[in-house]
Formats: sequence, C-alpha cells, structure tokens
Amino acid sequence: MKRRDLGEVLMPDDPMYTGAVEALRRYHEAEAGGVKGAELDRLRLIAKHQFQAVTDYQLGALGGPTPTRN
Repeated sequence: MKRRDLGEVLMPDDPMYTGAVEALRRYHEAEAGGVKGAELDRLRLIAKHQFQAVTDYQLGALGGPTPTRN
C-alpha cells in the first residue's frame, strides 16, 4: 500500500476541482435552459471526465488504486 501524503490532496479551491464544479454548473444550466442533443451530451461528458480526473487524483494522493491509462 502506498503511503498517504495529505499534502497532495486537492483542496476545494484547487483549479482542477473548481474547473470540474464549473463544468457541472454549465451542464446543469444548459439542461435547465433547454439545450438538447449533442451539445448537452458534450457538456455532460466534459463534466463527467473532469470529475473523474479529480477522483482519480484524490485516490492516488490518498494511497488508493489509480487507473492505468494507455
């Protein structure tokens, strides 16, 4: 098991984290505004991938498993 390094954990004001929150906000605003189809799906995927990147980073910083990227 990896050693935990809490100094590497993302804080809520980290640009990576705030970017994911902003992407989710854009998606929800578009959905509420009636955006449909490919544009709404694009915004959803951006938010999903940004949050997944934050989650993967946090898991690694806490000593957990990280996905292998090829």
